Amino acid sequence: MALKTLLVCLIDPESAEAAMSCAVSLARAHNAHLVALHTLEALVVYPGVAIHLPPEVYARHTEAQMEQAAIIEKIFHKHTDNEDIVAEWRLLKASSTTIVDRIIESARAADVVVMPNATKAEDQNREVQARVIRESGRPVLVVPPNFTDTDVGKRIVLGWSETREATRGAHDLLNVAQSGAEISVLRVGDASADELRDHGLVDLATMYDRHGLRAQMAHVEAGSGGIAGAVLKCAFENGADMIVTGAFGHSRAYDFVFGAVTSGLLRHAEIPVLFSN
Repeated sequence: MALKTLLVCLIDPESAEAAMSCAVSLARAHNAHLVALHTLEALVVYPGVAIHLPPEVYARHTEAQMEQAAIIEKIFHKHTDNEDIVAEWRLLKASSTTIVDRIIESARAADVVVMPNATKAEDQNREVQARVIRESGRPVLVVPPNFTDTDVGKRIVLGWSETREATRGAHDLLNVAQSGAEISVLRVGDASADELRDHGLVDLATMYDRHGLRAQMAHVEAGSGGIAGAVLKCAFENGADMIVTGAFGHSRAYDFVFGAVTSGLLRHAEIPVLFSN
């Protein structure tokens, strides 16, 4: 597989720097076409209220949106003008649809989607992330706000389980891994109970070897930090620059466990996490 179309969603100036840094790194490493998307948010009012809003309110809202878009576009050019990659800036309006709807529409034509992570206080942006991960059908790489690494995809931790989502993640990893990357395939659970299942990881490691990647396998107990904590601990100990994992699922019972893992990684990861659904 090859990463050739990369969509980076730029939500606000505060998170755009980290998202662009990561996206440009991937585009450079894979010679991919980079599309930077910013969506103008419509002024949402309750029925019956709009008639009481003067035109100046709408005008000021539009002006503020355009001012923010101009700042974000400057960040885009700052990261791309001196790079030997093809990059384009897209500014869309969410007039009859929401921001997340426009993002999902654009995501469907991308190999990988890059999104900035939300802060702990940004519940609305976190809901945007969740919907893009669930509904776009594309792997979504979520970048923490303070991330500054300019070379990602060399050391990756794969959170593994026998699920559709984790299997998607294992293969989506091939889109973002650099040539010769080191892959740590991590299973979290009771080592004695899962001993027979671990033999299946040999085939997965062999598959990665055929792609020129170096894979090693690890099995750890969840511990007090749960599955998300174990994955983050492994990533830290291995000096990983990326985590890849399945996200959410196709049933509420699955989401009760793996939705919590996804949320834990979204809230606490300090490196990019690729979520596959």
